[in-house]
Amino acid sequence: MGLMEMNPEDLKFEIEEEEAAQGPRFKVIGVGGGGSSAVARMMGEGLEGVEFCVMNTDLQALRSSPVPCKVQLGAKLLQGLGTGGDPEVGKQAALEDTQRIAEYIGRASMVFITAGLGGGTGTGAAPVVASLAKELGALTVAIVTKPFAFEGPLCLQRAEKGLAELAANVDTVIAIPNERLLGLLPRGTTFMQALKAADDVLRQAVQGISDIIVTPGLINRDFSNIRATMAGSGFAMMGTAVATGEDAAIAAARQAISCPLLEEGGITGAGGLLINITGSSKLGLHEVSEACTLIREATGRSDVQLTFGVVLNESMGESVKVTVIATGFSRRSSPPEERELPAAKPEPPSEPQTYAPPVIPMPPPEEVSEEDDIETPAYLRRNRLLF
Repeated sequence: MGLMEMNPEDLKFEIEEEEAAQGPRFKVIGVGGGGSSAVARMMGEGLEGVEFCVMNTDLQALRSSPVPCKVQLGAKLLQGLGTGGDPEVGKQAALEDTQRIAEYIGRASMVFITAGLGGGTGTGAAPVVASLAKELGALTVAIVTKPFAFEGPLCLQRAEKGLAELAANVDTVIAIPNERLLGLLPRGTTFMQALKAADDVLRQAVQGISDIIVTPGLINRDFSNIRATMAGSGFAMMGTAVATGEDAAIAAARQAISCPLLEEGGITGAGGLLINITGSSKLGLHEVSEACTLIREATGRSDVQLTFGVVLNESMGESVKVTVIATGFSRRSSPPEERELPAAKPEPPSEPQTYAPPVIPMPPPEEVSEEDDIETPAYLRRNRLLF
């Protein structure tokens, strides 16, 4: 499914030797309100080695974001307003600005796309951004959230439809069901805290992958290892946990692969594993070996492709954090169903759309002021349970 009438090769730049020596470039793009919020929080947490950008139709929301790189979508179509929750409008807004989106992606080696599915901009525009990233040669990974049940069946149906379209345009997609996350939060959690927790799950997924390459560690991996594990792998699942004390790595590994956010059946059947083990210099070789073996055996496959990294962080002390990304599930070709969705009034059918409109050069976005960094909540760091 092509997005542009122009040849994507025309947008690629020749990489000079000096730039190539700097290594792979990672870009995280937040699409829509939910995705932009998650990216702002990632930036506030100080993720290293990645570039951040937010894309939205809502000019007011863009202006309030602390992320310096901002791309307004559909300025002509929407005049700086939102989409009214309509994914079709979100898609058309992104199609209006394919050239500017592609110019930002440029020569990125890997592009993470974050969005909250179920609304207008994230659901409709994220597949457009993803398709452009893939056409430009970037390893493209979408990390998205699915709506809470109380948001209604129509919102859930829009999210499922958007997820299917997104999956067709990325190498790997990790979908976090907010409803399962809700079950992990204590009663009395505020709505704002719940949203922050969802944002933090997205951050952990991005950081779990990027740290293996960009953060100095005991064992780092080349970008080609990540590409081999994640390219064209389809739907993936993520689990992460922290344990403390004797055999902490093994305990964290066991908790990560039984994380409540994982689909029933866990990582059984996965064809690829990306494992990030973060600990202090006290982390033992045998612990790492046993933790990786435990996770590999949980797939039930002898041919699983395993890529792992060991990141050094002295602040971990006696604790060890394990993040597992499981990909390449042979037992399914579509996203796991969280529940049977309640019936909803079907949306009216839209006219057949193509992702190949004429590309109209857009004027540069108007200058917007940057706000102070958001205040990152500390309760998630204090709570040792990770999602």
